[in-house]
Amino acid sequence: MKTVLFFILFSIVGLLHGHAQIQIQGTLKAYNHGQKLFPLSGAKVSWLNNKDSVLTDIEGKFKILTSPSSNRLVVHYSNFRNDTLLVNRPNLGLLILKPEIELQEVVISKDNSSVQRSLFDVQNVVTVDSREMLKAACCNLSESFETNPAVDVNIADAITGTKQIQMLGLNSPYLLITQDNIPSTRGASSAHGLSFIPGNWIESIQITKGMGSVVNGYESISGQINTTLRQPLTDQQFFLNLYGNNFARFELNSRWNTFLTNKLSTGIFFHANTRMARVDDNNDGFLDTPLSEQINLMNRWQYGDPNSGWISFLNWQYLRDHKQTGEMHFDKNSDKLSTEHWGSEHDSDRFDISSKVGYVFADLPYQSIGLQMAYTYHKQDAYYGLRTYDIQQSSFYGNLIFSSIIGSTMHKYKTGINYMADNYKERLNSSPLDRRENSMGAFFEYTYSDLDKFSMVAGIRFDIHNHLDGFFSPRLHLRYAIWDKGALRASIGRGKRSAKILAENQKLFNSSREILIENSNASAYGLQPEIAWNYGLSFTQKLYLNKRLMVLSADFYRTQFENQVVVDWETPTEISFYNLEGKSYSNSFQIDLSYELIQNLQLRATYKRYQVKTDYKAAKLDKPLQPKHRFFSNLSYQTVRSPIGKQWRFDTTIHWQGEQRIPRSNLDLFTNSFGTYSPSYVLLNAQITRVLSNTFELYIGGENITNYAQKEPIIASNNPFGPNFDASMNYAPVLSGVYYIGFRYKLN
Repeated sequence: MKTVLFFILFSIVGLLHGHAQIQIQGTLKAYNHGQKLFPLSGAKVSWLNNKDSVLTDIEGKFKILTSPSSNRLVVHYSNFRNDTLLVNRPNLGLLILKPEIELQEVVISKDNSSVQRSLFDVQNVVTVDSREMLKAACCNLSESFETNPAVDVNIADAITGTKQIQMLGLNSPYLLITQDNIPSTRGASSAHGLSFIPGNWIESIQITKGMGSVVNGYESISGQINTTLRQPLTDQQFFLNLYGNNFARFELNSRWNTFLTNKLSTGIFFHANTRMARVDDNNDGFLDTPLSEQINLMNRWQYGDPNSGWISFLNWQYLRDHKQTGEMHFDKNSDKLSTEHWGSEHDSDRFDISSKVGYVFADLPYQSIGLQMAYTYHKQDAYYGLRTYDIQQSSFYGNLIFSSIIGSTMHKYKTGINYMADNYKERLNSSPLDRRENSMGAFFEYTYSDLDKFSMVAGIRFDIHNHLDGFFSPRLHLRYAIWDKGALRASIGRGKRSAKILAENQKLFNSSREILIENSNASAYGLQPEIAWNYGLSFTQKLYLNKRLMVLSADFYRTQFENQVVVDWETPTEISFYNLEGKSYSNSFQIDLSYELIQNLQLRATYKRYQVKTDYKAAKLDKPLQPKHRFFSNLSYQTVRSPIGKQWRFDTTIHWQGEQRIPRSNLDLFTNSFGTYSPSYVLLNAQITRVLSNTFELYIGGENITNYAQKEPIIASNNPFGPNFDASMNYAPVLSGVYYIGFRYKLN
């Protein structure tokens, strides 16, 4: 308790992670009567709620240093309408202003795309803003990637309905998942944590492929997903969203923000959901989707004083989540842990408190110092049939960062130290697996940029861990502009992690399999830590075709394990965990196209090819239930917004999943005879949104409109306490068409 009180007091007066200022640049132009572009010289560009401003030069170009208190630029020009731009990349590119005849003014008529690939970031980063998440129901973070192909979404099992994300062919534990750059979904929350982050709370998502920055830690192997939450100083004053679907899932989301002073603001974020209907459309005697209830509350404080250079955040969040699933006639009051009916319950209680406080030096705007701190308590009690699994995790995280330059802003660096402590109390049936994990690390990251052709980020960190010993984590990212609007990137890095094998593989508990852990008397669970190298190469090209922007990109990544904890379920009655003896690797190839076909009709298409192989004890095999091929396409159209805000928006998404290998020992247990690999299938999602005003909009949509569902999602469902029962063999959705309706109301 003393530790928590000390943390709260220190958070209020501590230092937040501040970022060294960089230059934002762009070009303002307009069409003359001859439909030729000409530069707008002398336009005023300033940060929202900030007096600092610059003027465009004779070519219409401007450069302005980032502001610690705002991410929106205001453009002002005589006889032009003021416009506000969301800044999510260093180079805003060409901003075209068109005359509006009715008002005899010029306005910026084109919004930035809701999914951005920067030509200037050294790392391969895709930024998704809140507009993209409005294209689907997007009830929580795990469901926010349905219209974005950067991350793969799979159904984890046929019992819980949990959605599992992957990147580069590897499961989410190999991703570093952060919230405002503080580690969030890890350890005890690995299985369900993404459903604890409501989509309406998110301002943007930054998806980084390959090894991430050394500043954020050593655990990132396949990439990083960072969610930036909405900020009380810039968010709407009030927001309300109600959602319901045909399977009796109902959700409420609300945000309320208020200014206490012109520098201090606070917001209360609230989320609640429930699923009440007992659904068994496939007639196997089991619920197709669990009964559930969740209450999620956050209070967020933000302080910003651009004149003094101080900025800070303080958040606290409480969550209570309950899920019940199993046989249709299961009664938790009488059948729990009995053989009368198979059932399962998950109860999660979670408390988070975090702070970020930072200072940007007034006379040295490129220099800053900051501190991030977070405390998390997560408790889960669960049972699966006759098997119980409880886990309790208390974690503390601290990260002190100093940013500055070496000589000029072409040479920047970040350095600092961080500390992480995890206390796990874990029980599988009656077996205790308690442990403590502590690590202390120091890092240095150097960035070079000539603001034109070449950029580089080179980082190194050294950590001491009570189970992993002392180790180095080198990371290198390179970017080169090979020609106009064409960027080539390369990266290499090393990651190391301690696998939380039970928390990360809870879906396998939905079976009668015996759990076997082969000890080597090393670290946690007696297994050695996982070590992997990740190599990547990517290319992005932007060009104008028929005066409309086209973005082409392609990337290839290889993740190669020096050591890995193998999850072996090739034997139908067993789950075996053991350290790799041989080779394990993942090759990922992806190609993307984004193009505006006609005005306001946007097409995005992606093809992915995976090769994920591991040396199991039996043989070298493809990763089970992993499609080798994926195809994604999203088509969106919106009408021109009227002066009072009226607008139509239409969005359609197609997912094609290629065949997936079924663990070979399970083939004879399926009554469906489709061979070693599952059939490929297509999923169709669509949504129509009617914006009635600047404050109110309605939406209606459907997921899996093609009604494709796995015919036999549970093996031996008629004998759930027998040796062959298995609900973890999911290659396709369990639910057929899901149709929903909802509305959003906001006050700016």
